[in-house]
Amino acid sequence: MQSILFDSFQEWGTHCQTHNLSIWEPVMKYEIAQKGRTEPEIWDKLAQAYAVMNDAVNTGLDKDMTSFSGMISNGAKKVRDCKVSVLGENFQKLVYYTLAAKEVNSCMGRVVAAPTAGASGIMPGVLTILDELHKPHKQSLYESMLVAAGIALIIEGRASIAGAVGGCQAETGTAAAMGAGAIVYILGGNTEQIFEAVSITIMNMLGLICDPVAGLVEIPCVKRNASASVIAFSSAQIALAGDTAGIPIDEVIDAMGEVGASMETKYKETAMGGIAATPTGIAIAQRVLKQEAEEVEDDHFL
Repeated sequence: MQSILFDSFQEWGTHCQTHNLSIWEPVMKYEIAQKGRTEPEIWDKLAQAYAVMNDAVNTGLDKDMTSFSGMISNGAKKVRDCKVSVLGENFQKLVYYTLAAKEVNSCMGRVVAAPTAGASGIMPGVLTILDELHKPHKQSLYESMLVAAGIALIIEGRASIAGAVGGCQAETGTAAAMGAGAIVYILGGNTEQIFEAVSITIMNMLGLICDPVAGLVEIPCVKRNASASVIAFSSAQIALAGDTAGIPIDEVIDAMGEVGASMETKYKETAMGGIAATPTGIAIAQRVLKQEAEEVEDDHFL
């Protein structure tokens, strides 16, 4: 079978149905063609990627996660240790697993950009808790990562996965959609349900701007990762129940692209609008800039 990069979710689904393929198989073929690796090598790389994701969660909970700017200060541990559980232990875990992995990124640790570093807490949070709660066969887990990759490839082609192009809906929105698709796949949902989960997720993140304080992927980015993970699970639950988004998935993605294109530049990773432009956001930016200048000066005199 030839390597195919699909232009639409409809094309992806139809191709799998026509050729009696699992949804992940065309993505595997594409990966083999793009990377020049064998299928066993791709499975090994997926295993390595999941290990890094899992390690990021553990590192974020075991190590000191205080960023240079001071905007990140062990938030995951605070949620983990909180005695008030809003919706129970598993909900709490999902939040602090996601925060932990994203805080590792903000503190210059090792993460998997899935699909970007700015959204690097979502897939680790989603997959780690799924692995813990449902104990799927690792092969199923890795297949779900291929499904997630296929979702991101089509969104990238039809809209964007970059905050500088489409706002935060493009980064955390895509990551949440990837997570929702992976959840449905692992829990036995069909292709239609996977696509519905993606649609519902994107609809609920449509229009989210990218407004990093001081230009750093910390505030509000880290907390948005946690919220996006929650949306991924709620969307998956709705889709697995047989409910639908009501709008075809490709139309939803096209709407995402249109919204991203129409956003003002200040809302697309410039730190010129939104939360970044608040009085406190500006004050933080000035403080961080002063810290950086003082560090450069200290290095100069060493």
